[in-house]
Amino acid sequence: MMTALPDILAHSEVRVRYGVNSLSAIGREACDLGATRILLVSDPGIFATGHVHRATDFLREAGLEVTIFTGVEENPTTDHVAAGVSVARDMGVDFIIGLGGGSSMDCAKGINFLLTNGGRMQDYWGVGKASKPLLPMIAIPTTAGTGSEAQSFALITDPATHQKMACGDKKALCKLAILDPALTQTMPRAVAAATGVDAISHAVETSACNKRTDLSRRFSKDAWQRLSNHFESSLNHPDDDAARGEMLLGANLAGCAIEQSMLGAAHACANPLTARFGIVHGHAVGVMLPHVVRYNVEHAETNPYSDLHDDGAALADRLASLFAAANVPSRLRDMNVTVESMHGMAEMAAKQWTAQFNPVPVDADALLDIYQAAY
Repeated sequence: MMTALPDILAHSEVRVRYGVNSLSAIGREACDLGATRILLVSDPGIFATGHVHRATDFLREAGLEVTIFTGVEENPTTDHVAAGVSVARDMGVDFIIGLGGGSSMDCAKGINFLLTNGGRMQDYWGVGKASKPLLPMIAIPTTAGTGSEAQSFALITDPATHQKMACGDKKALCKLAILDPALTQTMPRAVAAATGVDAISHAVETSACNKRTDLSRRFSKDAWQRLSNHFESSLNHPDDDAARGEMLLGANLAGCAIEQSMLGAAHACANPLTARFGIVHGHAVGVMLPHVVRYNVEHAETNPYSDLHDDGAALADRLASLFAAANVPSRLRDMNVTVESMHGMAEMAAKQWTAQFNPVPVDADALLDIYQAAY
């Protein structure tokens, strides 16, 4: 039995349509939002599942023109965005749909920034840099991970520097997020595990960050309860629509929490691991999060994670247990990370935007300690 939408989503800035086969409503929804010529952004893996064809069929049945762009890869770069902008300009699109994981949704937002406001992605690094309205957009996640569908940020990598640029603007918020558990059934177990770890990390870090609010704490707590209670079941029983639905809702709620607050040191430490060693983001943040939680609990006057667990050390152990069930390596040494790289990674992590929102102030020395604890 599917869960109803949680009441707290009334406070989300993005309307949510939820349920098995809710993708079938995309044509009506796009028409209601004024679409006529649509750019649908996805990636080759999602294209191969048939989800893109299904979405396109529903859109065309509603009388809409659709152009498909599948030139997206994991951790999209400015090059992927530029390629999408070229396609969108040629077709004169007036609406954008992001269908896939966080990479597809982020790339769709990036395309939207440049198509409507011009310039380069580097011009939008930061918050509120768009001067003109963006095109209306629908986001359809096929993973229960990033929660990008609930956020106004696009994470786009500069290939020259390997810097992940967080480009945020309220104008980039989607008009609608469609959460259809049927779309997540095609995820390979490894993808479901890595993206689920990412969603869990969002719930945990937002719950404790120094920018949290009363509203963000409610989003974080609800997200944590859904994700932690259904993560293992969703992995072990991929045909369980209810469990996968709870994971989608949890990821979305965690995305809402990010939109209202921010993340912390685990994400700051994860980005250099991906940039230097090519470690999948979910694994990178998963290996770091239990150690970050322990560090924060040890150095804070009170337990910063009290909304989720009255014992911060026990929370760290619970995270380690969840991630072990997902086959996420528990030590950096098992990911071929070298001791010699740690000083450089700590310096890089200290410059990450999310580091400043950690509940305990951290600098390169503190982050080096955390890397060493994770080794």
